[in-house]
Amino acid sequence: MKNFQLKDAGPLGLSVMVCLLAGFGGSLLTAASVSTWYAGLNKPGFTPPNWAFMPVWTVLFVLMGISAFLVWRSGHPRARGALALFAAQLVVNVTWSGAFFYLQSPPAGMAVVLALWVLILATMVRFRPISRAAAYLLLPYILWVSLAAAMNFGIWRLNP
Repeated sequence: MKNFQLKDAGPLGLSVMVCLLAGFGGSLLTAASVSTWYAGLNKPGFTPPNWAFMPVWTVLFVLMGISAFLVWRSGHPRARGALALFAAQLVVNVTWSGAFFYLQSPPAGMAVVLALWVLILATMVRFRPISRAAAYLLLPYILWVSLAAAMNFGIWRLNP
C-alpha cells in the first residue's frame, strides 16, 4: 500500500475486522446445514471440497477489508457513497448464507447471489476512480461469487 503509515494500522485493522465479522455472521447461518442438508444435496462436478471454503472466504474478506480501507483513506469526495455500496454488498453477502443455508432454499439463494454479484460489480465500478487497487482487490471476490452463483444454480437444478 502506497504511503502506508503506522496511524493507518488501526483503520486498516478495523476495516478487515468488519469484513471478517460479516463472514463470521454468514458462517453462523451456514454451520448447522453443512453437515446435514448440504451434505445430502446433489452438487455440480465443479463444486470445491468443503474444506476449501473457509480459507478462501477468509482471504476474500481480508482483501475486501483492505479494499474498503484504501477507499476510506483516499479522502475522495465520492468515497462515502462508494463505501455505502460496499456495506450494502457486505449485508447481501451474509443474506445469501441465510437464504441458501439457513432457509435451505436454492431458489432464494439464487436471487440473493445474483443481487450480490451486481452489487459487487457496482462497488468495483464505484471504487475504480477512487482507487484502482481497491477495485482490483475485489476481482477474486467477484470471481468466487460467480462460482458460487454457478454452484447455487447447479444445486437448484440437480435437487428439484
